Amino acid sequence: MNKIRKGDQVIVIAGRDKGKRGVISLRKDDSHVVVDGINLVKKHTKPNPMKGTTGGIVEKTMPIHQSNVAIFNAATGKADRVGIKVLTDGKRVRVYKSSGEEIKVA
Repeated sequence: MNKIRKGDQVIVIAGRDKGKRGVISLRKDDSHVVVDGINLVKKHTKPNPMKGTTGGIVEKTMPIHQSNVAIFNAATGKADRVGIKVLTDGKRVRVYKSSGEEIKVA
């Protein structure tokens, strides 16, 4: 079970975008996530008349390692760690480590 999933609101805890918040839009692989508005780079693109794209400098969101982001706890307004709790019916749910309350699926 991934502790950080698509749709979670996260806060960056390391790197040049430290302190910024965003929503995970894509899990690139087991250890990298793409967060909207975080880790933006300028990419120089060539025009492609077959696809109808124009050339120029485009801002693109690049993946960031999941160890550099933490889930955002709206109740406290801070970053929080994620734990896994097994309910009585055998179902596994994600919980905030600080308060123990269940993380709502967005």
